[in-house]
Amino acid sequence: MVTELAILYSPQFLEHDTGQYHPENAGRLKAVVSAIKAASWADHLDWREPTPPSQRDILPLVLQLHNPKYVEALQHLAAKGGGHIDGDTPVSARSYDIALLAVSAWLDGVDYVLKTSNSAFVLARPPGHHAERDYGMGFCLLSNCAIAAHYALSQPGIRRVAILDWDVHHGNGTQHLVQSNPNIAFCSLHQSPCYPGTGAASERGMHNNVLNVPMPSGSIGADYLAQFEAEVMPFLQQFQPDLLIVSAGYDANHADPLANISLQPQDYGLFTQHCLTLTPKILFGLEGGYDYTALSQSVLATLEARLMA
Repeated sequence: MVTELAILYSPQFLEHDTGQYHPENAGRLKAVVSAIKAASWADHLDWREPTPPSQRDILPLVLQLHNPKYVEALQHLAAKGGGHIDGDTPVSARSYDIALLAVSAWLDGVDYVLKTSNSAFVLARPPGHHAERDYGMGFCLLSNCAIAAHYALSQPGIRRVAILDWDVHHGNGTQHLVQSNPNIAFCSLHQSPCYPGTGAASERGMHNNVLNVPMPSGSIGADYLAQFEAEVMPFLQQFQPDLLIVSAGYDANHADPLANISLQPQDYGLFTQHCLTLTPKILFGLEGGYDYTALSQSVLATLEARLMA
């Protein structure tokens, strides 16, 4: 068993207020935290508070990828008490600050993984993989994963970073923000057709550094594992990354209300085992997953697979 695995979490992530009936709500993190702390192997986890944005110069990293006018508009929207970017994506008074804290948590995760050659899980919200350069969408405000990947490339000894997105929805924002960089590879398995309507298999990136694997409605774990073996792992292995970042969305579960894929929580443990054949240096970061029980059990399966490796 791995003796140390970091969890990057802050209770402040609960303060991104999306409203009582929004699927991406604070209850998601409450459920996951409760489940993790009750696990038999909970004492093998190293809980870490993210670095406060006031103690880390985060904004230049954000503005490297996001339009300054969008970031300024997001800040102003929060400062006036909140509102909506679009029909799906609310902003509350604390959302801008919490979005920056989420980015900081992902950066801390990169630092931890590179320092220890171990793995970390960023348990943060708001999620980020739909956020484009010029606007947020799909519950996402800032592109946590893409920012983390670019940051990692600035660290000593890191020449190539791979991203695996197993959220049920295509990570359009992440792909948009990394596909022009030959030192970042992006791979997504996602339901198709489904929101946001991107992620065709024909999208290969500017350097043949993108692999999209559209999955039909009703796909099960065996279907995903077949694609891992035939497409995903060969693509990632050929790229030979120095760091793997997983956009860990858990809305492909059978119980999830927002899509129609039929994975079971234990399938995510198998996905994690595949990833570990590539490298132990994995940063997992929470994206979607809206059924509390399925989400919690899937995170547990991911963590347990890493701890037992």
